[in-house]
Amino acid sequence: MTFRTSQPRSSPSSRSKGEQIALNVDGACADETSTYSSKLMDKQTFCSSQTTSNTSRYAAALYRQGELHLTPLHGILQLRPSFSYLDKADAKHREREAANEAGDSSQDEAEEDVKQITVRFSRPESEQARQRRVQSYEFLQKKHAEEPWVHLHYYGLRDSRSEHERQYLLCQGSSGVENTELVKSPSEYLMMLMPPSQEQEKDKPVAPSNVLSMAQLRTLPLADQIKILMKNVKVMPFANLMSLLGPFIDSVAVLRGIQKVAMLVQGNWVVKSDILYPKDSSSPHSGVPAEVLCRGRDFVMWKFTQSRWVVRKEVATVTKLSAEDVKDFLEHMAVVRINKGWEFILPYDGEFIKKHPDVVQRQHMLWTGIQAKLEKVYNLVKETMPKKPDGQSGPAVLVSGDQRVQVAKSKAQQNHALLERELQRRKEQIRASTVLPGVRIKEEPMSEEGEEEEEREVEEDEEPMDTSPSRGLHNRLANGLPAGRAAGGDSFNGHPPPGCASTPVARELRAFVEATFQRQFVLTLSELKRLFNLHLASLPPGHTLFSGISDRMLQDTVLAAGCKQILVPFPPQTAASPDEQKVFALWESGDMSDQHRQVLLEIFSKNYRVRRNMIQSRLTQECGEDLSKQEVDKVLKDCCVSYGGMWYLKGTVQS
Repeated sequence: MTFRTSQPRSSPSSRSKGEQIALNVDGACADETSTYSSKLMDKQTFCSSQTTSNTSRYAAALYRQGELHLTPLHGILQLRPSFSYLDKADAKHREREAANEAGDSSQDEAEEDVKQITVRFSRPESEQARQRRVQSYEFLQKKHAEEPWVHLHYYGLRDSRSEHERQYLLCQGSSGVENTELVKSPSEYLMMLMPPSQEQEKDKPVAPSNVLSMAQLRTLPLADQIKILMKNVKVMPFANLMSLLGPFIDSVAVLRGIQKVAMLVQGNWVVKSDILYPKDSSSPHSGVPAEVLCRGRDFVMWKFTQSRWVVRKEVATVTKLSAEDVKDFLEHMAVVRINKGWEFILPYDGEFIKKHPDVVQRQHMLWTGIQAKLEKVYNLVKETMPKKPDGQSGPAVLVSGDQRVQVAKSKAQQNHALLERELQRRKEQIRASTVLPGVRIKEEPMSEEGEEEEEREVEEDEEPMDTSPSRGLHNRLANGLPAGRAAGGDSFNGHPPPGCASTPVARELRAFVEATFQRQFVLTLSELKRLFNLHLASLPPGHTLFSGISDRMLQDTVLAAGCKQILVPFPPQTAASPDEQKVFALWESGDMSDQHRQVLLEIFSKNYRVRRNMIQSRLTQECGEDLSKQEVDKVLKDCCVSYGGMWYLKGTVQS
């Protein structure tokens, strides 16, 4: 759309500038096809653009004589100045320079050389090539430039034609009482003015990342509300979250939802790293992928579970990330203190810790799994000091080896004294009860040798009476351990104590162990404990497995589930921990590969690492010549990993 404006006569400089611009655009020879046929820049071009695709929510208002007249709009165009004439001036300038250079060179040449011209015929254009050409930006621009101009007349605001058209914006009704459309309630009238847009509801994302008003936020599902709030706030106490969600929201549902998008740190909730850094994203500072960023931010969060303070240089040294990325992590959840470091942004929320112990225990299990991953990735030294029971962290303390030995000795002495008192009390109870025939109880004080002799005598005399209550009491407390642990607890394939499999805890634990070893045939005790902690974190609060599972109970359940402990001969200089040196394998799974797997496990019971050709020859010798390469690959994939050309059992290789 073109508007012509006259230049003011009182400004000769403006007229001279307009003539210069027209000369630059059209050159000295101006005609009717020129941009400025009058040799003066006497018009300006405006290009229109559509502001919105849906205009049903907009109206033109006209206020007259105390009445507001609204007219619905069917289209809105925005006009912006177009400076295409500057491009034409630049093109003219380049053409003149090229002509001058060509003229200079032609004067030096005496005569143009005769050149041979090769005529080529273009190949016929395919349909796909034509479609691409038609949809290209260059073609659309050319088509737009070739579109003919439509000359329109512009009428000013005070013109009579404008006043006549403006009369159509006034309501022609004689009285407002006769219009029944206005006899509505305020809410209905508002709905008529701003009807809900179906298109916008479809286009609106389910969980937008931009900032929403609280009214818009509460129209979303509860899970999306929690996610949006935590993503924007980053760190929040549970009480503040409940106040933002509203007074009628169930706290149990909020607790269930917050654990999906946040982690508990010092009694407060911190948004998870994968929420802030999605899978396919990267760092805006260093370009590091999201997986590395999430791991570094998890390390910062874990450090705040151990202490109120974190040093930025320490985080950068461990994570090997840039200073900008580390600063972003810390700014999410901490404030800097001069000459001290970064302090967690919120105070410790002890009230939430005391009110929700199940959630705290579940989060502790999650942090245990994350800590194991971080220790493996960053080669961290495991924490030597136990965490405080209330979850409040204190400053890290280094403990020497001699101090740990002294602490272990004192604990052993205390446990020995407690076991002796417990055994003496049980003996007095047996002595006070009905004396069974054939049972002899010595009266004199006993040393350790005397206790062993008495245990042998009682067991020999009571052998015909397996159901005797006195024998059950004594056996369960031999050396302060269950019978299965005191005698043969570390055997190659032991079993848990009789009757323990009937409890709900034992059944749940047995189901977990069997399902885990069906998926992964070989596991170290360390990896099994990590998987069990992750399993506990996925269980609902109050589950039976939260009653406490010891390492011994877990090992007994593994052995009772048809697994065997593989005594792998680790090298003397190995860096594997005791839990990593305990390797368990599923002995019989019921499939066709059981025999191959058993032969492979027997090989690794004598060798720490083996070459493939040795495994191939041993399997061929034991299982026959018809063993295919696919079968060997399957059993190796189930039980082993390859590193440096050698094969190791899963979890035993130390890179």
